Amino acid sequence: MNKRLRRGLSALAIGVTATIALAACATGGSSSGGSSDDITKALQDGGTLTYWSWTPSAKAQVAAFEKQYPKVKVKLVNAGTGADQYTKLQNTVKAGSGAPDVAQVEYFALPQFALSDSLLDLSGYGFDSLEDKFAKSTWSSVSIDDKVYGLPQDSGPMALFYNKTVFDKHDIAVPKTWDEYVAAAKKLHEADPNAYIAADSGDAGFTTSMIAQAGGTPFTTDGDKVTINLQDEGSKKWTSTWNELVEQGLLSKTVGWTDDWYKQLGNGEIATMITGAWMPGNLESGVAQASGDWRVAPMPTYDGGTAQTANNGGSAEVVMKQSKNPALAAGFLKWLNSSKESTGVFMKSGGFPLDDR
Repeated sequence: MNKRLRRGLSALAIGVTATIALAACATGGSSSGGSSDDITKALQDGGTLTYWSWTPSAKAQVAAFEKQYPKVKVKLVNAGTGADQYTKLQNTVKAGSGAPDVAQVEYFALPQFALSDSLLDLSGYGFDSLEDKFAKSTWSSVSIDDKVYGLPQDSGPMALFYNKTVFDKHDIAVPKTWDEYVAAAKKLHEADPNAYIAADSGDAGFTTSMIAQAGGTPFTTDGDKVTINLQDEGSKKWTSTWNELVEQGLLSKTVGWTDDWYKQLGNGEIATMITGAWMPGNLESGVAQASGDWRVAPMPTYDGGTAQTANNGGSAEVVMKQSKNPALAAGFLKWLNSSKESTGVFMKSGGFPLDDR
């Protein structure tokens, strides 16, 4: 196995083990002690909140919220994407000040903040009654030890996003199988040595999703015991396919979500992404120069069928315990992820909301 892929799988094992362990023992946080009536009163009284988010929909959602609740002002801050924001958020936790009232946190990262007693348990505000609005899988990501630490924002059923202009230029058909995907990668790179079928910088979340599509279950738990087996059949099925792309130099090594990555998505040097259905909003905001070039199709499968898919990514919003107005923050969060007004805005701007009722 290629050293680069082996290092990625090692990081994956360490990261997933840590996340499972955190989720298994997370008991931090305390009940807000508030009520749904407190939310109603806080929204009527008004005030100021700070909201950290990188989703392209956030600006429009904040504007819609302030229009509905004119006495509330929300300061929207993009503190970075994913890990960049979490580092800053963790620094505010350690410092004991500087945290936002509400923050976007991906599902995999939520347990670390719950464990450090950084998040408000929203059960007292009646959030536990919202469980039926969301899929069980995402609800379990925000509910730990009978405490509710946030509301799910989106999910990421995976699809193949591809640059149709590049595919047409090189007479490449949209691949339906992984064998066809590998063949397309070879054809593209042979035609243009600067072009790659995709970028792969060793993202662990992508790896777990791809193993899941292949039927792998490399991580199992029994109480607080974690078992890792990266030699199960699904894991080997995926690595045998993906390693062919790695070994032949058919993948760009550009790190995702960087300026260079967006540039390559825009100029055709990266021709596909296999990722969550939340991606269109990011394409619209980050790759405007390639407007009209991109299309979406079912992700490739091993047998050409369409039933084999997976989930990649997804975030929740949480209320930080440092919030000086937790009832108002809870009210904003509840509106953000469970109101038709907000989820409608989210969907129009390319998001994939979980609750559209």
